[in-house]
Amino acid sequence: MKHLNLSKYFLFFVATIFFSCKADKVVYDVVAEVWDTIFNGKNLDGWTIKIANEPLGENYKNTFTVDSQMLRISYDEYSKWDDKFGHIFFEKPMSYYKLKFDHRFLGEHLPDAPIWADKNSGIMVHSQSPQSMSFGQQFPISLEMQLLVGNDTLKNTTGNVCTPGTILHMGDTLRMDHCINSSSITYPLGEWIHGEIEVYGDSLVRHIINGETVLEFTKPKVGGGFLNPNDPWSLAFITDSTTWIQKNDTPLKTGYIALQAESQALDFKNIYLLNLEGCMDSRAKNYKSYYIKHDAGSCVYK
Repeated sequence: MKHLNLSKYFLFFVATIFFSCKADKVVYDVVAEVWDTIFNGKNLDGWTIKIANEPLGENYKNTFTVDSQMLRISYDEYSKWDDKFGHIFFEKPMSYYKLKFDHRFLGEHLPDAPIWADKNSGIMVHSQSPQSMSFGQQFPISLEMQLLVGNDTLKNTTGNVCTPGTILHMGDTLRMDHCINSSSITYPLGEWIHGEIEVYGDSLVRHIINGETVLEFTKPKVGGGFLNPNDPWSLAFITDSTTWIQKNDTPLKTGYIALQAESQALDFKNIYLLNLEGCMDSRAKNYKSYYIKHDAGSCVYK
């Protein structure tokens, strides 16, 4: 009978357990980021539509559709634009988080839409809720990551910031401009572009395009357009302006995420959200080391 080398098998057994434990540790590692899919690729569950001069939840002429796991903004059924500025809102307000998504622009914008809306859309953060918008309101009070594409003659940057009813700082400087350009290159129509937004309450917002930080700002507040009756933004059909005037100059710490429909067809896919607010007590079962805002009420110990 052949003599077995038991020591060799013992070492193999120990090594197997060691690496199995390491694999288990990776699965349950509190450092591993847990990104949530907030668009399921099948339907618009978890999202609420608000289009100007349409009832809450009314998907006018199928502006927002789902096809091939993409959330599509389409104007195939429109005969004219008719100022149907629209937004689709994720159901949960957020404060500290990272959002990532892929998007591409398609075709031409509707010919009777504003010229500035050509190849133009955006993602709103820290937005008012869709339920709080006036019937005819065209834009929510929010911070917009403006998305644009261009061509050889139209040198648009993307990942810009626009401020409907808001103001912000860059460095120590208060910026009252409605839109501020980023440092991005110009991307062409039809190309998939990867975007990311990092939002840290009212301290910092960062815009990232294809892995490059192209713009960041600090200390966003309610203010500026929509609140001043002499400002062109006062024509945005807000009927409860008193509410917002009372909030003037208050920090903008939380709000909703919304995708914009602004007369230009485009697609979104791979929409993921990383919540940065949660239990920061390392004794809790749901502790994550990457959280940066503590929510004591969310801690689970048993």
